[in-house]
Formats: sequence, structure tokens, C-alpha cells
Amino acid sequence: MDLLKHIQNKEAKVAVIGLGYVGLPLAVAFASKGFSVTGLDIQEEKIQRLNRGENYIEDVDSALLSKLVSEGKLKATMDFSVIKDMDTVSICVPTPLRKTKEPDISHIVSAVEQLRQHMSRPLLIVLESTTYPGTTREIMLPLLEDEYRKEGRDFFLAFSPERVDPGNPQFKTRNIPKIIGGISAHSTEMAATLYGSIIDQVVQVSSTDVAEMVKLLENTFRSVNIGLVNEIAMMCNRMGIDVWEVIDGAATKPFGFLPFYPGPGIGGHCLPIDPLYLSWKARLVDFEARFIDLAAAVNRRMPNLVVDLVSEALNEDKKSLNDSKVLILGITYKRNVDDTRESPALEIFELLQERKSRVFYHDPFVAEIVLESVQYKCEPLTDELLSNMDCAVIVTDHSAFDYERIVAKSKRVVDTRNAAKFVEKNRERITKL
Repeated sequence: MDLLKHIQNKEAKVAVIGLGYVGLPLAVAFASKGFSVTGLDIQEEKIQRLNRGENYIEDVDSALLSKLVSEGKLKATMDFSVIKDMDTVSICVPTPLRKTKEPDISHIVSAVEQLRQHMSRPLLIVLESTTYPGTTREIMLPLLEDEYRKEGRDFFLAFSPERVDPGNPQFKTRNIPKIIGGISAHSTEMAATLYGSIIDQVVQVSSTDVAEMVKLLENTFRSVNIGLVNEIAMMCNRMGIDVWEVIDGAATKPFGFLPFYPGPGIGGHCLPIDPLYLSWKARLVDFEARFIDLAAAVNRRMPNLVVDLVSEALNEDKKSLNDSKVLILGITYKRNVDDTRESPALEIFELLQERKSRVFYHDPFVAEIVLESVQYKCEPLTDELLSNMDCAVIVTDHSAFDYERIVAKSKRVVDTRNAAKFVEKNRERITKL
């Protein structure tokens, strides 16, 4: 079988392992271009919902997904033995941090072990999960290759970092340039051909190590610059200067400046984790990544700063955090998504509880959360709720929020996103980051 020709003719059977924020949009993209796609996941609920044509990812077109399932172009299973019938596999599994802040690539290893067990014909394997430089070459390749099975002949191995930006209406799977780096030149060509059939621009690099480093540089760049502007925000707070006005002024320079904005902390799967992957790998080669570690330390301080600002706002009304009612507005890590992974709002919630505040939350995207085995439900955002709170904290600036109403009905507002900047009345109630 000529695998490359199969891919070019869209006759290849495509598998996607991991059907979350990265994997499901990718599976839909392949299926919508005519490939026969099988999704694999270890969560039975996802499999059942997908096979019913039900969408559970905000960025996926529900009507398109339902159509692809009903036409038989997209299906899902927990049975990894289907790998024996596949021609390509894209691995989109989580890569979290261990409690020791070291990379946890156990999900990648588990997926590769399933591949090794079931692959029976030439197979293109592409890892999309964000990881440290060397993972594909040093971990995956030795697991897959043996005296009978060789890369570039019996299987083809590449890395192509996911660049998903949940909630971004402008950039989706199709129009985000795709980085491809293979173990061999043939593997790079094979993966570039596959992804070039569904993505507008494919960018080939010389190795899997380079491709892995590209993704970490992208997110480390953001983390370091957010850390810088968060430190500037703390500095401006001490000096009585509006940091938001400072950034707006600096952003008028048409060269040499790129605006980043402060906030209550960083969240999501990428920004809090990826720079630490790179820092960990740097230590293995006896290199201290001081910028990365410093930025991470600054960003970790932000939830505590927010709690301090709430305390200061309450002091204006001669109240303390102890026994005050505090409403957190927005519990997700970014605006207009339903993702709470690593959200700073969750830490702020817990820090306020530690200071004996009575904490409530409202988020139109999250019906309930569980912290320390305790379940909390989203409160309806009524005028009565706002007026009964001692302080409302804007942590996530969802576009559904009516900020004029929030400021008008609240006793005090701490705004960590400058979301209420256009509110003119009752500005004395607002404490800005």
C-alpha cells in the first residue's frame, strides 16, 4: 500500500486519540474534507455523545458534527484495537504537570503503547500534545521502533503542535498555520501532506525537536510578557498610576511595542504549564531559565494581589474580608469559554474562603464547580444578589455581563480586567487592578 498516495487521495483512514478541545475540532476538520475518521477516548460519556451526534466543544459547529456522524464519516470508540485498520493517527491527549512541577507525559506513553500493541501496517503517527523538546524522538521513537519495525519504513513519526485558541472567532483549525517536524524527511512530507489537506498553510521544520520548541516558545513568550505587565501593574498600583491608561498610551507606538494586559493570573492548559515544561528541560542540560521562572513567580502572585484589592475595597466601607459576602464574576480562565482548567478564579475563590469570606460566583458558562470536594452552584445574577454582596470581583470579562448594571447595583467592584472602563456612573465604587 502506498500510504502517501492514500493520504493524497483522501482514502486514508484517520484516527484521532483524545477528543477534547484539540482532538474533536481536528477530527471534524478531517471528516469534513472527506476522510473516514475514528475518534478514540477513554471517557465513555464523550464517546456516547459523539456517536449520537451531540457536540460538547464550543468551537465545533454542532450542525456539521451531527451531519458528519449521520453520514458515517465520523465515529468514536474506546476500543483501541481499531488502530489495526487505520492509516494515520493524531495524538491529542493531555500533558499536565505533576505535583512536583515536572512534566507528566503518561497519557502520551499510554497512547503509544496502545499503538505499538495494535498497529499492523504502515502508519503515520503525529503527536499534537504540547510537550518538552525531545519527547517524540527520545520517548516515542524507542517505544515504537524495534528490530522488525523501523521509522521511515514501517511507520512514520512526526510532531505538530496544536495551536487551538478556544473562543477565538477569527482563528480556527483551518486557518491557523500548522508546524510540522518529522523524525525523517519522509515522515515530515507525509504529515505535511495529511495536514495540508485540511489546513491552509503548513510550515515544515527540520526536526521534531524544533517543532516541539516552537510551541513552547510561543507560550513562553506570552507568559513572560504577561508576567512583565503584571509586575508593571503592581508597580503602578503603588505609584497611584492607571496601568491601563499607560498600556493604551504605549500601544500607540507603531513599532517596537506589543501590548499585553495584566490580569488576575494565567489559566488554561497552556500558559501556566508550557513554560514550566521548558524550564524543566533546561535544567536537564544545566541551564537556568531565569526569565521563565521569574515570570511564573510573578503570575502566581496575582490571585493574592486580587484578594488584597478586595480587602482594600472592603476597608473603604469599614469592613474586613472576614464574614463579608464576595461575588466572583467569571470562573473560567478566559472570556466566553466554558473551560475552568487552571483558572485563577478558582484560586481566588479558595483564598477568599481562607480569609473567612462568604464566597459566591456567577458564570454563564459554568453551572457548578467542585473545590476540595465541595460543590458550589452558579448564582443567578439578579439585582438582589448584587446589592446583597459586599463586593463583586470581575475576574473573567465575559461579554454577556452588563457592566453598567453590575457597577450600579454593587456596593464595591474590584475590576481585574478593566472591563468596566466605559462605565461612567458610580466610578468611585470601582477598584481597578
